[in-house]
Amino acid sequence: MNWKSFFLGLSVGLVSGFVAKELLDTNSNVSPEKALANAKSLFKQSGPISGSWIQMKTESYEKQGLTYDVYRGGISRTVGHEISQYEFIADAKTGAIIDIVRLS
Repeated sequence: MNWKSFFLGLSVGLVSGFVAKELLDTNSNVSPEKALANAKSLFKQSGPISGSWIQMKTESYEKQGLTYDVYRGGISRTVGHEISQYEFIADAKTGAIIDIVRLS
């Protein structure tokens, strides 16, 4: 075996693997579970929550002229004897909360 060919093949393989990993990382979404965990930690700052849900598929959402791929989810919390429900919109790329709407 020629050592030059071996090291050339090894180098090409390493560079190709690195480039492929970077491309996959930039085009991948945050898991719905991570987006829900972000929302729950945000709501827990104001008090305990009693329930939560999230849709597993992304959908398009437009806000202020910008279009996002998002996850929709919800949070329930009990304050005193009253149940409050919120719907949230989480960016699928970063998991950041884009919008929150109080339902009841």
